[in-house]
Amino acid sequence: MKKFIELALEVIENLDNDKCVEGSLRKDKKTGKIVFRAYVRQSRRKDKLLRPLEHGWLKESATRFKFYSSVKKELGYRLVSVAMHRDLKDAMNKLEIDELLNKEK
Repeated sequence: MKKFIELALEVIENLDNDKCVEGSLRKDKKTGKIVFRAYVRQSRRKDKLLRPLEHGWLKESATRFKFYSSVKKELGYRLVSVAMHRDLKDAMNKLEIDELLNKEK
């Protein structure tokens, strides 16, 4: 069985340029034809790295501060706790310094 599918000109151009096109096939309610709709993907803004830490990082997005710390279990719970608290203290100091600098401006 042969079916004809409507494709937008941009989709055909992308296929001609050896690009992958993701989308969905749907049946148009008015015409009854099968239509391919390409997904319109929005690129995301990357988080700004504020401070690399000993076992992780501190980043800033548009709405959040993000803190990440990863320590090997081999160190034992006490040393893991000390390392994570040290990273958190370093990250918090960075935020406090930035806040003071912003108030001076």
